Amino acid sequence: MNLRAPAILLASRHQGETGAIARLLTADHGLIAAYVAGGRGRQMRAVMVPGNRVSVELTTRSANQLPFARLELEHSRAALMTEPLPAAAIQWVCGLSATALPERQAYPDLYDALDALLGAIAVAPSARGWVSGLIAYETMLLRELGYGGGALPDAPDWPAQAALLGILERQLSHYLLAGHKGDVMGARRLLTERLARMG
Repeated sequence: MNLRAPAILLASRHQGETGAIARLLTADHGLIAAYVAGGRGRQMRAVMVPGNRVSVELTTRSANQLPFARLELEHSRAALMTEPLPAAAIQWVCGLSATALPERQAYPDLYDALDALLGAIAVAPSARGWVSGLIAYETMLLRELGYGGGALPDAPDWPAQAALLGILERQLSHYLLAGHKGDVMGARRLLTERLARMG
């Protein structure tokens, strides 16, 4: 695989002394894991933040080898990681996407929806401006992966939205995250607790 494309950085973990394994979502190639040389270094620290939109250049030497990635920052959401509620929302949606989506399968609508949700989290003055987008994204993710039922009822006010988030949390835990470590659902519980303080 050799490609250059815009991507959303969903997660990264340390690899070796200075490298990192990044999980990136692209519109046309889906979820891709790749090695980023120097990903733990000072120059890359601001790039390797979940939710950032990047330009990725991937190269692979053999079919059974993890691709090498060069990342260039296109749009940073790093400043939001200092704000508790936006940080919890970004950690949750990125962790959910990185865990639930299969690798190398394109979901262009999910890519666009996630980018729009991250943008809403960045610009809305409060969570009331993006919680309906979160509900829509989680519903779309369940549907795209084959677990979606009928359309959810309208939730015009905060109590109705909170109730829908509870329903979606149970569905996500049961269908998409069953058997996975509790880290991802822990991020959801943290977000739910912080949202509950709004009510």
